[in-house]
Amino acid sequence: MNIGDLVSSRTQYMTASEIRELLRWATADVISFGGGMPDPSTFPVEDIAKIVAYVLEAYPHRALQYGSTEGVMELRQEIAKFSEFFRGIKAKPENVIITVGSQEALELLGRVFIDPGDVVITENPTYLAALQAWRVYQPRLVGIPMDEHGMMVDVLEEKVKQLKAEGARIKFIYTIPTAQNPSGLTMTQDRRKYLLEIAEKYDLLVVEDDPYSYFLFEQIEVSPIKALDKSDRVIYLSTASKIFAPGFRLGWVIANEEVIKWFNLAKQSLNLNTSNFVQYIFLEGLRRNVVLKNLPHVRDLYKRKRDAMLAALETYMPPGVSWTKPSGGMFIWVTTLQHIDTRELLKIAVTQYKVAFVPGHGFFVDQSVRNAMRLNFTYPSFEQINEGIRRLALAIKGA
Repeated sequence: MNIGDLVSSRTQYMTASEIRELLRWATADVISFGGGMPDPSTFPVEDIAKIVAYVLEAYPHRALQYGSTEGVMELRQEIAKFSEFFRGIKAKPENVIITVGSQEALELLGRVFIDPGDVVITENPTYLAALQAWRVYQPRLVGIPMDEHGMMVDVLEEKVKQLKAEGARIKFIYTIPTAQNPSGLTMTQDRRKYLLEIAEKYDLLVVEDDPYSYFLFEQIEVSPIKALDKSDRVIYLSTASKIFAPGFRLGWVIANEEVIKWFNLAKQSLNLNTSNFVQYIFLEGLRRNVVLKNLPHVRDLYKRKRDAMLAALETYMPPGVSWTKPSGGMFIWVTTLQHIDTRELLKIAVTQYKVAFVPGHGFFVDQSVRNAMRLNFTYPSFEQINEGIRRLALAIKGA
């Protein structure tokens, strides 16, 4: 039987995640700057062990049972409180739905909002796995360039005007405004306000993806776009993966109740509900302030690792190679010499120099940029950062 003759036409838009493929290179002999993995030393293992024992003793039947699709009510209440305390976002539990990481939220956005030919506007470059999730629904992806202050919102407005004049159906603007993936850059407060003004003027939804604002390294005074939202048009995504443990695969969405209703309906046929057991563990982690107590340590460690990678880049990279200085998050975006295709460079880097990274082309909506790469600095050790950048510089010099 030829299964390929039976699969649906939409499978032609499914591609393997280059980031997921790179995880298999995180081995002893290859230094990997590929996956966006937290440093395992930041996981609050002892606290989690105590919480797991408590959950199994205090309410095992609830934790091990099926649950509501929206999520455990107590956790939704706790996330609403946490979001207001930490990020200034005011929400009721009815505005919160619990997801299997932020990645499921991206899938729900596609499932609920995107028809073939609809326009989705993103930063360019943007999160690779968001593009991967949405391409299955066949939208028209429109990228807005960035500078050191984030998305260029004046260009955004001109593009929105043009698209509206063409009769395009714009579904939402997607942004990672704080410590953006892959660039590490943060959008200024003025641009956040301007972006909201554009959304209100043209009656557009904004999707704010916020995994990284919990560890900013610089004194930057910015609010989540959702905290500035007066017309309830921002759909806010966040996750426990970077601040608790990625293995739990737990995220959440904060949005108006109608959006939550549609997400609830779409999620029912995906997985019924996010693991109750995981939800109760994170609930106790929030109640016991495990997350807030751990964040200063995570922030300090990641800042030192960022600085170590920046210093290594400065030391080893040849002339003509440039990179961002991330304000927070987990990544540095490197632009190599114009003649280098980083997909080809990756093969040489892994096989000959034993160092891995994510080629940059997949972060662009048209995959047109060939000479860029994303480097993760949070997972490797300090020694691996220095040695890995040295090896990568040798690979670039030899290309």
